[in-house]
Amino acid sequence: MKKITVVLFCLVCLLALSLTACSQPAASTPPAAPPAETPTAAPPEGEDTSWTDIQAKGYMVVGLDASFPPMGFTDPSGEIVGFDIDFAKAVAEKLGIEVRFEPISWDAKFLELNNKNIDLIWNGMTITEERLAETLMTRPYLGNRQIIVVPGDSTLSKADLPEKTIGVQAGSTSADVLQADVELMETIAMVEFPDNVAALLDLKNGQLDAVVVDEVVGRYYVNLDAASYKILEEDFGEEEFGVAVRKTDAAFLAELQGAMDAVVADGQAAVIATQWFNENIVK
Repeated sequence: MKKITVVLFCLVCLLALSLTACSQPAASTPPAAPPAETPTAAPPEGEDTSWTDIQAKGYMVVGLDASFPPMGFTDPSGEIVGFDIDFAKAVAEKLGIEVRFEPISWDAKFLELNNKNIDLIWNGMTITEERLAETLMTRPYLGNRQIIVVPGDSTLSKADLPEKTIGVQAGSTSADVLQADVELMETIAMVEFPDNVAALLDLKNGQLDAVVVDEVVGRYYVNLDAASYKILEEDFGEEEFGVAVRKTDAAFLAELQGAMDAVVADGQAAVIATQWFNENIVK
């Protein structure tokens, strides 16, 4: 009887051990490590990402002198309007981005551009060798002349300018053409103003003998106040307007030029020009 009891006891122990082993949780498999993030590759050194950068932010910033009618100026309601403004809006639509306008000091335009406060300069900007040395520029889109505006009752001619006081906008090609005439510069007093509006106001008030100014601006003001101003037949030569971007931004320039060409080709530019100049003067 004792032998049977011992055997039964051993069987019970074996069964208990077996059940204990079965009840142990299976060893858990360590969780898989999360996949490593793929690093964003930096563009190769020297790669031009100017256009993709503009696309990524969704807009371009146009720097302009906001007192340069009819190209770009602030109207009585405080809105920036003008031919270049409407043209830039049409081009931005072709590019599939927005456009924002940033008034700047014209004399500091290249500093603003190179510091990336603006993406381009679009405001009746004359194409010159000096500006092409500092920026990339589009093909000409508008013609221009540097005209001479005098008081409405003046009898002056271009030949009479020596010994006179002449106003220009600082940093403009109006100042450049006068300074290029070394012989004339030896005799005149050239007064620089922050904008053409201030120069023309001083002319009207009798503090200047003449103002040299872009034709598009001069004619706008003469049309507004023909009694106070008149334009001499002689001028300081013909010019062409273009849009400037940074020297590093060739990719952006190519897209910009393509969109400008498209706005001209589909007739939008002609409509905009006629609204501001009463005729299509776009190249």
